[in-house]
Amino acid sequence: MTALTRNDPISRALDDLHRKFIPERGGTLPDYIPELAKADPDMFGISLVSVEGHRYSAGDAERAFMIQSISKPFVYALALEDLGLEAVLERVGAEPSGKAFNAISLEKGTGRPANPMVNAGAILTTSLVRAATDEERFYRIREAISAFAGRSLELDEAVYRSERDAGDRNRALAYLMKSAGALRADVEATVDVYFRQCALLVTADDLAMMAATLANGGVHPLTKERVVSDQAASHVLTLMGSCGMYDYAGEWLLRVGLPAKSGVAGGVMAVKPSQFGIGLVSPLLDARGNSVRAVAACQELATRFELHLLNQVGQRLPAASLGRSGGDCRSSQVRNLDDERRLATHGDVICVVTVQGDVGFAGAEQVLHACGRAMPVDSRHRHRWLILDLTQVGQWHRVAQAMVTAVIADLRERDVTAIVCDTPGRDLLPGSQWFGTVDEALRWCEDDLLATDSFL
Repeated sequence: MTALTRNDPISRALDDLHRKFIPERGGTLPDYIPELAKADPDMFGISLVSVEGHRYSAGDAERAFMIQSISKPFVYALALEDLGLEAVLERVGAEPSGKAFNAISLEKGTGRPANPMVNAGAILTTSLVRAATDEERFYRIREAISAFAGRSLELDEAVYRSERDAGDRNRALAYLMKSAGALRADVEATVDVYFRQCALLVTADDLAMMAATLANGGVHPLTKERVVSDQAASHVLTLMGSCGMYDYAGEWLLRVGLPAKSGVAGGVMAVKPSQFGIGLVSPLLDARGNSVRAVAACQELATRFELHLLNQVGQRLPAASLGRSGGDCRSSQVRNLDDERRLATHGDVICVVTVQGDVGFAGAEQVLHACGRAMPVDSRHRHRWLILDLTQVGQWHRVAQAMVTAVIADLRERDVTAIVCDTPGRDLLPGSQWFGTVDEALRWCEDDLLATDSFL
């Protein structure tokens, strides 16, 4: 991660959420799968990965836990890739059930489950993954989910056995679908693969990377591997938006406004398309089977930074670029030969970062990293000047103001003078030193440099 410092504004926001909600003790550990009841109730991790591949985290983001139902969107993506949307829809519906995740929600006459995010639909979706044997089916599922995470995921054998031994309700759902003709594979073999996919171990960091891959249209942000087609990623996000949080899906979409999926091990994964993915874990669950802390943290994050999809900021151009630095960073002011010599010698301490377009989270993150490149922490110069040219900015989202304001505060702590250029009357960064043109700002920075004793 090429942030200004480890104490970047995104990490600080996640740290703040972690501090705020770690005292929350509501909820209970699930006991219908014995291994899940052994989870640490104090475990709480938050991770965010941008589509550029930058990762930010707080708390227990690297602690492993069972993926459980968060495997469902990725197995659905694999089935879509194998069979196509129409063939999958013939077997698994796409409507919210309005019922608990393990409820009997089958279509009358066909036995078709309501959607792939409830247990019945997920079991049937697992059976749709193409394979010659059940071992090959699990291998393909494991490899597919691992590709989203960007690393090989391990199976927790103890959890698998615990879930298998306590899985009679899931078997009952499978037998009902089998009797109705919806499930055409062997029941015991299918639920066994399903139990194993749910027992894969992930971290909040993994979930954030997996979510970022969906946000990036199916392309892994770091490996650049196309894991699934952009169409499959879009279909998966649609089902996550309408069905991913079970019988809380409607209120979740109202309050948070992001496609998401929860799991009974306490994980929650949320996606801001084209921007970033979020992964959270906290094992204490509410009555619907969703993590109490994770849901509260997501709601706070969405409210604080206006992340709801219907507040979407469309970013059509690269938001930030290090336009000028060093010898290219000069004003039109005519100066004497001695001043010209000093400016030529020390001109690299003045840089211009140009920001353009409609700037939301992803754009603000680009500004953060452009500032990091312009003003590296390990610079040999104590005094430096950074000009942020905002004259080409269209919409300036609240999250952009918060993140860039934090960047400027961080720069000031390192003796970097940050100057803002913008059209009069907008005041995109209140409290910052302001100029109407880049040339005026450059002239002021040069004057300040020439007056600084350390550059004599």
